[in-house]
Amino acid sequence: MPGPSQATDRHRAESPGRRRGRSAAEYGAYCNAGQVRCATERVIVVDAVHDVFGERALDAAKTVRLDDPKDANMGPLASSSMSSLWHPFASMGAVAGNEFVVDRGEGVWVYDTDGNRYLDATASLWYCQVGHGRAAIVDAIATQARRLDAYHTFGDFSNPPIAELAARIARYSPNPASAVFFTSGGSDSVDTAAKMARRYFQLTGEPERTVLITRDWAYHGMHGFGTSLAGIPGNADGYGDLFPDVIKVPFDSTDALVTAIEKLGSARIAGLFCEPVIGAGGVRPAPDGYLKHARKIIEDAGALFIADEVITGFCRTGDWFASNRFSLEPDLITFAKGVTSGYLPMGGVIAAPRVADPFFASGGPMFRHGYTYSGHPTVAAAALANLDILEGEGLAQRALQLEAVLVEGLETLTDHPLVGGHRSGVGFLGAVVLAPDALGADPDLPAKASQAVRRAGLISRAIGGDALQVSPPLSITDAEFDQLLALMRTGLDQVRVTGNG
Repeated sequence: MPGPSQATDRHRAESPGRRRGRSAAEYGAYCNAGQVRCATERVIVVDAVHDVFGERALDAAKTVRLDDPKDANMGPLASSSMSSLWHPFASMGAVAGNEFVVDRGEGVWVYDTDGNRYLDATASLWYCQVGHGRAAIVDAIATQARRLDAYHTFGDFSNPPIAELAARIARYSPNPASAVFFTSGGSDSVDTAAKMARRYFQLTGEPERTVLITRDWAYHGMHGFGTSLAGIPGNADGYGDLFPDVIKVPFDSTDALVTAIEKLGSARIAGLFCEPVIGAGGVRPAPDGYLKHARKIIEDAGALFIADEVITGFCRTGDWFASNRFSLEPDLITFAKGVTSGYLPMGGVIAAPRVADPFFASGGPMFRHGYTYSGHPTVAAAALANLDILEGEGLAQRALQLEAVLVEGLETLTDHPLVGGHRSGVGFLGAVVLAPDALGADPDLPAKASQAVRRAGLISRAIGGDALQVSPPLSITDAEFDQLLALMRTGLDQVRVTGNG
């Protein structure tokens, strides 16, 4: 196989505007001035489209129909420094026109549009458990889409793939008698669980239980409830108070949890949202005994223990759910990501009988909540094929084997001057922690390090303010993991600490 490729110095062909001696900005001004016009149609050539997406995308974007010539500058494509795509979690002033375009994937590798290869050390966003390019999943999607592409599950509607999937997920969960409510992703699932918890207590005669507890460094998505539950600094800034009755406690202290409950009064608590391993907040495993103790504290308070397993679920931590591994028996479990390995978007909430029973009782109330694509049959087919691979290839057991391999491998990087340690030890997810003195000298170090390792041929992410993410697909081979470590070291070797940012 070819060695790691450089990503940022790729050759880019000139746009048509430049070939004719005009800059993109000049060409846009020329068009907007009316030099190129045919009735209500004018040609706007955008350099950024060609540079980033190539000739085919340029051809598709060459003509923009406008009812009024004065509207020629409307939309981001009117500027050569911008594209129409608004990226999530991005500073668009820096990103637009400088996109890193992933073109295809195979196993643990992805390729850019120039054919350069990168080891995907993040499984994209924590989700690609089985690796990229699995024909069995793609074929299952195509087969189902030909039979029944899509249909809703509101009211009494169902479809065979989603019914099979619900039963299978319940079987994998701590309590096989649970009910499964499907969503379109992790943020949907968190909002669903929050509403489910509050509605449950209204039905059971304790409507005053509305307070939800979250932990420092927690990430529970970016919908309304998830943003309010944010434990990562900055994720809730600038939006005002979205949802009341949310309190935050340290992620690693059960004493602080007890104190918070006592201060507020246990009769007000609806539930605790708890990631078994904090993911986006920096890969922070809970201290020994924390999860079981926190679960008991919440149970004694009469509240719901809500395990957010959007990242840890579906074999990432060595079992179908981390809740199984740690015998947590949550009242609610949120999931997404690994349920389909990201081939199509899906999420959901697993409700233990305690929570589900009031809703399922004869004459029980309607739960006025749901999403257009809840129970989508084609997505369900993708999930079923993905679960077949996870089960058939023993990837939960593989994650347990890789747990020790990861700890040992990350330890070998600690002799690097920019590495201060690592966080790992629960399943196949970890973080390379950057050295405190280097971080103090250069606050931009995590972002710089992430870019440097990508130039070396490894995709990682800056997480938790001090670390680089390591959570490849569970299908990775031992030889590929060795390559991951080598690429990480090579990239870090190229980082220059500039001093005080």
